[in-house]
Amino acid sequence: MQSVLENLDWVVLGIYFLALIAVAVWVVLQKNKDTEDYFLAGRNVGWFVIGASIFASNIGSEHVVGLAGTGFESGTPMAHYELHAWIVLLLGWLFLPFYIRSGAFTMPEFLEKRFDSRSRWFLSLFSLVAYVLTKVSVTIYAGGIVVSELLGIPFWYGAIGIVVFTGIYTVVGGMKAVIYTETLQTVILIFGSVVITYLGLQEVGGWSQLRETVTAVSPEHFNMWRPMNDPQFPWTGLLIGGTIVGIWYWCTDQYIVQRTLAANNIKIGRRGAIFGAYLKLLPILIFLVPGIIAFALSIQNPEVFSVEKADRAFPMLVKTLLPVGLKGLVAGGLMAALMSSLASVFNSCSTIFTIDIYKKLYPEKTEKVLVNTGKIATGFIVVLGIIWIPIMEKIGGGVMYQYLQNVQSYIAPPVTAVFLLGIIWKRVNSTAAITTLLTGLVLLVLRLSSEIYYQPQILAGETVEGIAYAFATINFAHMAIFMFIFSVFICISVSLMTQAPNYETIKGLAFGTLSEEQKAANKGSYDTIDVVLSVLLVVIVIGVLTYFT
Repeated sequence: MQSVLENLDWVVLGIYFLALIAVAVWVVLQKNKDTEDYFLAGRNVGWFVIGASIFASNIGSEHVVGLAGTGFESGTPMAHYELHAWIVLLLGWLFLPFYIRSGAFTMPEFLEKRFDSRSRWFLSLFSLVAYVLTKVSVTIYAGGIVVSELLGIPFWYGAIGIVVFTGIYTVVGGMKAVIYTETLQTVILIFGSVVITYLGLQEVGGWSQLRETVTAVSPEHFNMWRPMNDPQFPWTGLLIGGTIVGIWYWCTDQYIVQRTLAANNIKIGRRGAIFGAYLKLLPILIFLVPGIIAFALSIQNPEVFSVEKADRAFPMLVKTLLPVGLKGLVAGGLMAALMSSLASVFNSCSTIFTIDIYKKLYPEKTEKVLVNTGKIATGFIVVLGIIWIPIMEKIGGGVMYQYLQNVQSYIAPPVTAVFLLGIIWKRVNSTAAITTLLTGLVLLVLRLSSEIYYQPQILAGETVEGIAYAFATINFAHMAIFMFIFSVFICISVSLMTQAPNYETIKGLAFGTLSEEQKAANKGSYDTIDVVLSVLLVVIVIGVLTYFT
């Protein structure tokens, strides 16, 4: 197996890894005194680091490879998901003040403070299983492919090497190690990808030439708005269903929210979210557009720029466009994308296990024992991830990978409904919350079971009569919309049919229960610059949505 890297590239890659180790060692020397230090970096992190960490957590190697691949194959519809930048603003402006006011370490802990322990137990166990089956396994699988391609080593060596390296600094350094190494990784990843986009545009002959070349062969490539009955990218599913999944991912998932909880006040946390939202716009430019550039180059000069399959689009550009030295830097950036996602998921899993399960079962345990438990839990997740690799290797290229992507569309609606309604409407009670979450779980199981059962007919394009088949073949993004409407209906109905919550016990955790002091503190937590930057971001998002039509 031949590596695409040359001597100078290896030197650059070595320097990058040394810088990463230096950051991790610096963090480790600072010692984690208690759980707040280990899981939330002492709640003393600045807005720049929070924003960079949000971005790095989101961008995994499957994101880099997959988004460029979709740009190559289908064009711009997937940009809808990158324009979720405005949802990151929702985290800062709507959700975060309630999270920080509650003093919660985790999202399940917030649910307990707002509702009761049943919701906390449900979300804790549900999140852990979902993380191991989706985020950990998919990230390790995609990462193993990227590393083996770049370094010319077998898949197994690449996957296990990265998992062990990431696992060590996550276990030893905790959230501080994760959040500061992610800041370095964000800078490297953005720089390397911007260089690829720039060189690619030069090679293809500029933006207008790119549009001309691509639309001559594929007229729909620059159109984000596909018809409602489009089997893959219906605009209704991407815009509305995507928003429901986006609110779950960006505003209620421990994986992302934990970064903002590391701020010592609402103002810094919100600024971190605003900065993260701006960074979230970048993947269109640095991953999706390179995929389209690869498509144009394969039309213009198929001998030099041939791509066997869509997912090879980004590595092909690395191989053909980058000079020696820069290849090493971009290889480091791609590994950074993988490692930052892995480190985030390891840390989130250990936080949920330690705070929401272990501490709940053994409340008398000391801070030192809890920190050590967090380290053991991280190690255990690392081992689980490695055990899962051979299973992912078997199912990775097949329909199961698609299911893992679809699962997010079925996980999100009930969780989004409970968090959103719980914050904006004080009347929602604990019975409504747990009923909505359990009903959502039943729907998720029914949908996945029916998909698997009817899979042969779906793949063959056959039409089978009956409600069950119709249920199994609804587009996954449309399914998210139906499940969300149903979850909202359940949540509101059960709330109105059962006793109202004790508003004293949920003071400050829903809009209707805010005291005058809390309202005043909320107003004092932002400046004009925060409002202007947020409005400008929304204008940019609308501009991009309007341009790609």
